[in-house]
Amino acid sequence: MRGLYLITNDDPLDLLLQKLQAAMSTRQIALLQYRRKKVEKIEQTVEIGSILALTERYDVPLIINDDLDQAKQFSVHVHLGQDDGSIQKARALLGSEAIIGRTCLNSLELAEQAIAEGASYVAFGAIYGSTTKPEAKNIGLSVIQQARQHIDVPICTIGGLTAENSEPVIAAGADLCAVVSDILALDVAHIPERVDAWAKLF
Repeated sequence: MRGLYLITNDDPLDLLLQKLQAAMSTRQIALLQYRRKKVEKIEQTVEIGSILALTERYDVPLIINDDLDQAKQFSVHVHLGQDDGSIQKARALLGSEAIIGRTCLNSLELAEQAIAEGASYVAFGAIYGSTTKPEAKNIGLSVIQQARQHIDVPICTIGGLTAENSEPVIAAGADLCAVVSDILALDVAHIPERVDAWAKLF
């Protein structure tokens, strides 16, 4: 697991699918996370089915944000926040091959705990200011540098990352850079070029 970790935005589904296809057609997306807080659960089921068809076509692992039941329903992967359930339960439900990520904020202790419980990767952030989660506190690069010295699973970073500001984040030890706006705020036609710019960083 290394490279660009794309997270869905709140575009209408048809437009989102066009953007996701444009991104994944570059073959440079490491992971895709489904995160649609403004969509009702019953509609999410339909959306996940459509997005899963795309990710399977391009062989990109699909991660469901914060919903273990949905991950189990579609036999895909899951990302869990600190209050979104047990990693051990997720592992038992999804199996040994599943990718299970855990939000660790700015805490090495939380990361080490997540790894001990079986997390596949640990996520730190916000690195920079973020429009997606303005309430998140910026953690800077020192936590990533410390984590790299102690942690042997992939390190994911999130929060205000762009192709212009992420080179020092990767140099500090990030394996994955999770982004929303830097890719999906663009017009469909400009997305492949932007993804290529990211790919050059890894």
